[in-house]
Amino acid sequence: MTLWWIGDIVLLVVIFPVVVYLLRGVLEAARSIVAPVREIATVAAAGSKDLDAAALLLTTQDQVTRTVAGVAAYGGSLDVILDDAQAE
Repeated sequence: MTLWWIGDIVLLVVIFPVVVYLLRGVLEAARSIVAPVREIATVAAAGSKDLDAAALLLTTQDQVTRTVAGVAAYGGSLDVILDDAQAE
């Protein structure tokens, strides 16, 4: 029976304070990451807003294709005009 009492005393005097000390360190570390996580969330939200315009890239790509086709047609017409001017 006395060994049980000695074990209980060792548990309360030595091991319990060590566990409490370690848990306090974990709690402080967990609390210290709250501010950086909030900052990351703010930056991520701003980045998400920047990506909202990505859908407009399809419209831009279509407009560029049309413009290039128009310029190519103009270039072809210009070649005909220059050929006609040189022939005269």
